[in-house]
Amino acid sequence: MVRYENYINGEWVQPLSGSYTKNVNPATGEVLGEVAKSGPEDVDRAVAAAKRAQKEWRLVPAPERAEILYEVARILKEKKEYLAEILTSEMGKVIAEARGEVQEAIDMAYYMAGEGRRLFGDTVPSELRNKFAMSVRVPVGIAGLITPWNFPIAIASWKSLPALVSGNAVVWKPATETPFMAAEFAKIYDEAGLPKGLLNVVFGNGSVVGNALVEHPDVDIISFTGSNEVGKAINGRAGSLLKRTSLEMGGKNAVTVLEDADIDLAVDGIVWSAFGTAGQRCTACSRIIVHESVKEELESKLLARIRALKVGNGLDETVDVGPVINRASLERIHSYVQKGVEEGAKLLCGGEILSEGDLAEGHYYAPTLFTNVSPGMVIAREEIFGPVTSIIPVRSLEEAIEVNNSVEFGLSSSIFTKDVNKVFTAMRDFDTGIVYVNAGTTGAEIHLPFGGTKGTGNGHRDSGVAALDVYTEWKSVYVDFSGTLQRAQIDNK
Repeated sequence: MVRYENYINGEWVQPLSGSYTKNVNPATGEVLGEVAKSGPEDVDRAVAAAKRAQKEWRLVPAPERAEILYEVARILKEKKEYLAEILTSEMGKVIAEARGEVQEAIDMAYYMAGEGRRLFGDTVPSELRNKFAMSVRVPVGIAGLITPWNFPIAIASWKSLPALVSGNAVVWKPATETPFMAAEFAKIYDEAGLPKGLLNVVFGNGSVVGNALVEHPDVDIISFTGSNEVGKAINGRAGSLLKRTSLEMGGKNAVTVLEDADIDLAVDGIVWSAFGTAGQRCTACSRIIVHESVKEELESKLLARIRALKVGNGLDETVDVGPVINRASLERIHSYVQKGVEEGAKLLCGGEILSEGDLAEGHYYAPTLFTNVSPGMVIAREEIFGPVTSIIPVRSLEEAIEVNNSVEFGLSSSIFTKDVNKVFTAMRDFDTGIVYVNAGTTGAEIHLPFGGTKGTGNGHRDSGVAALDVYTEWKSVYVDFSGTLQRAQIDNK
């Protein structure tokens, strides 16, 4: 029995409670190991280690900090296949997707290592003679990171790498469903030469460990990816403590298919976006907004593709859709499907828990398609987080935009059309942080900001240069070498 313990100050240590919980393969029901069930005292130990380490780390030149990130990238690349297999075993996504996720962490490591030679500030002309004016980035201090199970290494890389290259220390609470991946990532940082105490991993329930991070007076920022309910609670409490928060939460993403679209391409984009990771993505396509003139063609082709999807263990290279994470998710997804039927949506395929043969011990849900869905239905408004998508017919681009923007979320949207005027209209009017043209709603690249509007987040972004704004403060510096007192806005007029 493998035990995943906390990683504090460069050492693997037992939780002070001595308690553990099971880590289960969602594809087979196999117990993979036990993961520490930590408490506030474990968070205190990790924060103390981070505080000690950050005092020296902030003084290390950023290009020198970046050298460790380059080494992280090299090790990730070397271990890519091994990590992908762990990832699939722990959370279920098919192996090709797991490889892609590890590659995203590799890309992020190289990218943020490059920022160690930039971390750009600004130099500007002063309004006074013999005076120099500039702004520089400085680290915030200690970053508390709370990450989900659906992208256990990609999202961890989005947060930890910019935090560290900027001169911060990290206390990380990974999802308890994916401890093996978190432990391996910590080992990679250690192997790359990251000084002790700069990355600390504390496993445990969000309501305990997450709350302890939010409440801790020495934690300066909370970066969270997860549900809206939890994110709002974090934001409210952290705000009252004047802590910075970066929140990336839910999505109710739509693919819009207009009358002139390449329907086959649209089907490709929808299938990938709706059923990749078994629909357990914040960018998953759970709404298909289609012009009524091409609805029947799209519906027919999409239905054929969905019925041909192979569901099973993601380690099988021939499988298209893996399991969902646990039994609770299965039941939640099924309750939404039942609600859709009750509301009058037409169920075209799926809509059932799969438990026959090799699927009996895992958590599998049939890829599900609804049609004749109206924008006001629950299944068209709430995040399901499973392999379920719905067709909503419209009569025009204007109506499609209205439907797209009608939900409380604003993460990702997509449009399929050959009309450049309609493309630019959608780019302007879709109220989402990400817009795709002639592609699905998923597939972000690490050198652009990732995040959304409205209920999806609070304005901060993971990934890209924008991620540095989360983990740095701006300091304005004025150097007056005139030898006299000069008063801005007074002596220059």
